[in-house]
Amino acid sequence: MGKNYRSELVGVFGCPIDENPTGVMEEAGFAAKGLDFRYITIKVNEGDLGAAMQGLRAMNMRGINLTIPHKVEVLKYLDELSEAAEIIGAVNVVVNNAGKLWGENTDGKGFLTSLKDAGVSPQGKTVMILGAGGAARAISVECALAGAEKIIIVNRNTQRGQALVDLLKEKTPAAVEYIPWQGAIVVPQGTHILVNATSVGLFPNVDQKPEIDYDTITADTVVTDVIFNDPNSLFLQAAAARGAQTINGLGMLVNQGAVNFTLWTGEEAPLEIMTEALKREFGL
Repeated sequence: MGKNYRSELVGVFGCPIDENPTGVMEEAGFAAKGLDFRYITIKVNEGDLGAAMQGLRAMNMRGINLTIPHKVEVLKYLDELSEAAEIIGAVNVVVNNAGKLWGENTDGKGFLTSLKDAGVSPQGKTVMILGAGGAARAISVECALAGAEKIIIVNRNTQRGQALVDLLKEKTPAAVEYIPWQGAIVVPQGTHILVNATSVGLFPNVDQKPEIDYDTITADTVVTDVIFNDPNSLFLQAAAARGAQTINGLGMLVNQGAVNFTLWTGEEAPLEIMTEALKREFGL
């Protein structure tokens, strides 16, 4: 039996993609585990995804991550979907099982792991989510499937907010409410988990935070942010100043990356090494 010179290929398709740091974390994990896997960051323009997915099959790539603008478009090129991906209607990771492409959405799963790591469970809780985009969809669906009693969606665009509420009502057992985002939003009493699933505060706009009445955040609220660059967002700083427990977006990013790692390799992800690699990348 001769030596095997072929590496297993995974990566990410997106546009823009140049600033995506996922490869740093995944490559660090592969190296730590001694796995002959390569993670390649690939620019795929809108309209070219079909050709890219064909290329993935032709080159026997083991899998791929999807980011903007391909998370929904990719569905038409897949053979199977996980339950969560089917409900969310978006996929951020594909696994190639001998030519059969299976899609999953690990954004919400990464979020749930971050909660669990902090000793928090959404079961029986009220979860308030700012935003109704891809991250909000993934997080709200996973929280509902994990037994959240009530989900509150806050969004400026009523149509988008209502569409997410309708989806959750139809596909999950949770009670759901929509609050139009006008002015500084009051966090209702009894809100256990508050999530910023918008991009407000993302680098380079680190001097911004979502428009809410921060004095309605209490010490009983767990406040989380999907933003990982900067992980110490003004949103979390303002919540911590009110005594709230806070969870930053770095954990969610690493945790969803760890799920992807395991889906592709079948091995447990070396979380600490992957986290350290990202922190170095962000100069933390």
